[in-house]
Amino acid sequence: MTSSYPAARPAIWRSLLQPQMITCAIMGFASGLPLYVLIQLLPLWLRSEGIDLSSIGLFALIGFPYTWKFMWSPLMDRYPLPFLGKRRGWMLISQLSLLIAIMALGMFEPKQSLSPIVLLTIWIAFSSATQDIVLDALRREVLQDQQLGIGNAIFVNTYRIASLIPASLAPILADHLPWSWVFCIVGLFMLVGVLLTLNTKEPIHASAASLSFQQTFVEPFKEFLHRFGLHQALLICGFMLLYKLGDSMATALSTPFYLDMGFTKTQIGAVAKHAALWPAVIGGLLGGLLMIRIGINRGLWIFGGVQMFAILGFYWLSISEANLWQLALVIAFEYLGVGLGTAAFTAFIARVSSKTFAATQLALLTALTAVPRTFLNASAGYLIEWLTYPTFFLLCTALAIPGMLLLFKIAPWNDDHNLAAATSPSADKH
Repeated sequence: MTSSYPAARPAIWRSLLQPQMITCAIMGFASGLPLYVLIQLLPLWLRSEGIDLSSIGLFALIGFPYTWKFMWSPLMDRYPLPFLGKRRGWMLISQLSLLIAIMALGMFEPKQSLSPIVLLTIWIAFSSATQDIVLDALRREVLQDQQLGIGNAIFVNTYRIASLIPASLAPILADHLPWSWVFCIVGLFMLVGVLLTLNTKEPIHASAASLSFQQTFVEPFKEFLHRFGLHQALLICGFMLLYKLGDSMATALSTPFYLDMGFTKTQIGAVAKHAALWPAVIGGLLGGLLMIRIGINRGLWIFGGVQMFAILGFYWLSISEANLWQLALVIAFEYLGVGLGTAAFTAFIARVSSKTFAATQLALLTALTAVPRTFLNASAGYLIEWLTYPTFFLLCTALAIPGMLLLFKIAPWNDDHNLAAATSPSADKH
């Protein structure tokens, strides 16, 4: 036991420098940027322009494409575009669409032109969800099964690092530049994804041309049910909905919460967002490395417990005379838990998916995780105004419990091998 660990350690660190991991890192940045525009920069912009909390909360509904992306994902498994290949063609179209739409947001004033802003944000969500379908499938195709934990951890980390642009750089710029310039600068960062698309290699795909149009939509779901059975498949889908429900709701309106606590946009950009980002990055990378040792199931238990307990920090913050140090401490612990929990969660999602139908199955599972963020988070503004912040954060803590209870059925503490067998390449061929 003691002699194996030093031997394994170099292999772990060498894996971080493999080309697949660099690809995962850039994919994470390109995937995270548009989402953080919607969930962090947009609320900050609207609140600073005098839009009320209830209306801002309703903007969470624009994320419905994230919850329905499995409806058009089979088309991306079957039909390549006439340039760059099946994955890279769809990547380029979605990334250019995001670049233009984000830049266009700054052309409007929220109090005078809210309807065009709503339409643009819906288009950003649709383009972002489309990009995620392709990036998730590409990541599943380029990673070996033993690379899933660390590869997804790297993806999640750079996904969160992307938040530096809309959640840190943009608020600071907004104190010195017009919002039109701010959105132009943020949008141009999508060129990182475009450069990846143009310079990466298209993976070798199993041909889907032999499938009928009906089979293109039916077979991915049929294969998933065949592998797990109806009962277990439903439990997995329920777990997708509930595991991150509590922390998702707790952070849904975090930026307006910081503003309501009396902090300036510059303080939020320079302190609060960094206190959230780097612990989440550390937590994600640490979670990925630890899962090599403890497995995905135990990671879900341990990291989920930390994630749930950390929500109480926001409750403490809401009943205190907050200062910057207290704000940074609470946010750092919360996002350390978020980073750990997300690392295990994304590895679990990848493990239960099939490489044969990567785009469709990953779209379905990740869409389920977006349901709380899209629909339940839309009620966050009303709940806060009705319950007040302290009671709201206690409610969020309670909402984290059902997902943890499902671990008894979904990921038993000492039972990683059974699920691994169900998702092995041989099972993939059903």
